[in-house]
Amino acid sequence: QLQLVESGGGLVQPGGSLRLSCVASGFTLDNYVIGWFRQAPGKEREGVSCISSSDDTTYYADSVKGRFTISRDNAKSTVYLQMNSLKPEDTAIYYCAAEFLVNVQTMCLIGTGYWGQGTQVTVSS
Repeated sequence: QLQLVESGGGLVQPGGSLRLSCVASGFTLDNYVIGWFRQAPGKEREGVSCISSSDDTTYYADSVKGRFTISRDNAKSTVYLQMNSLKPEDTAIYYCAAEFLVNVQTMCLIGTGYWGQGTQVTVSS
């Protein structure tokens, strides 16, 4: 069974850091573009960051550039999202998604493929 499982969310103070993990099971991440998305209450889903399947090309939403870093370890079937300098507006449920051989920017703009169940990130003092 193809599955993506996110972890690493939680409550953090403004300015703090979290690292999210997305672990794939039932398939290997080779040839899959992976994206992190988030959705806050009352807001549309936003593509936060995506990473290519091969050359580590990345895409970041303007709202997180310079603060978030996406990376992948195909041997561990895991993709990470390091989030630094967190702000209250980063509060949302964060999801990862995997799609086969799609353009990185396209992936972040439309979000498609297999999805995880999400992990809650709350930034509050």
